[in-house]
Amino acid sequence: QVQLVESGGGLVQAGGSLRLSCAASGRTFSSYGMAWFRQAPGKEREFVAAISRSGGNTYYADSVKGRFTNSRDNAKNTAYLQMNSLKPGDTAVYHCAAGTRGSYYYTASYDYWGQGTQVTVSS
Repeated sequence: QVQLVESGGGLVQAGGSLRLSCAASGRTFSSYGMAWFRQAPGKEREFVAAISRSGGNTYYADSVKGRFTNSRDNAKNTAYLQMNSLKPGDTAVYHCAAGTRGSYYYTASYDYWGQGTQVTVSS
């Protein structure tokens, strides 16, 4: 089992920045690809960003490319999502996820999920 706990969400004005963290406990963190998904009210959960087990490869949704940066520190069992130039459309609950199979872009590829952290961007 892997337990994931997100933190760092909050209320920020458009153009501002937030850094989300995802702390993992349990089995070996470096064995898992990590991802961030988000879900806005009334919408499906959507892919935001992912990072490979070593951190050598990163993947982003087109909507956040150039604004968000995904990273991880395997020594600290923590993944991060640096979010810059935030827009009201980024408002959602952000979930981190850990998985070992399949495409990084799909929820079905991930075995473990955090409870999420709310990000609200005001205009």
